[in-house]
Amino acid sequence: MADPILLQSGIRDVQFGEGVKVVEPANIYGCTIGDHSFIGPFVEIQKDVSIGRRCKIQSHSFVCELVTIGDDCVVAHGVMFINDLFQTGGPAMGDRALWRSTRIGNKVSIGSNATILPVTICDNVVVGAGSVVTRDIDEPGIYAGNPARKIRNL
Repeated sequence: MADPILLQSGIRDVQFGEGVKVVEPANIYGCTIGDHSFIGPFVEIQKDVSIGRRCKIQSHSFVCELVTIGDDCVVAHGVMFINDLFQTGGPAMGDRALWRSTRIGNKVSIGSNATILPVTICDNVVVGAGSVVTRDIDEPGIYAGNPARKIRNL
């Protein structure tokens, strides 16, 4: 029987703004987190991610590479960001050329267990819990469902 290769989670190579709070355990590396943001426990934030000021990333959320989140955003519990659309019929297996980026505007709230594919979401949007965002959102409002659709204005 072979011994496993053990990898350590942790916090490394992160540019933190003033007053950032992180609840451990968390796996955060190679990213930027803006002033007065909060990162809950059991969160993974990968390299090349930028999180703005005064954001809250709640527990059990996964923010993959190539995600940019604006200021004053809330990412509720268990939100998953996706950068690989399986364009070749399977995972890109680390081929970054096949990955796509996600841009989240300012004052965006994303409800628990939502899934965000590579899209752009404008400012002043609420994404309902459990929603799947498959297309760009370019108009403020409340969006919900699978796929997420605008259900009303803010």
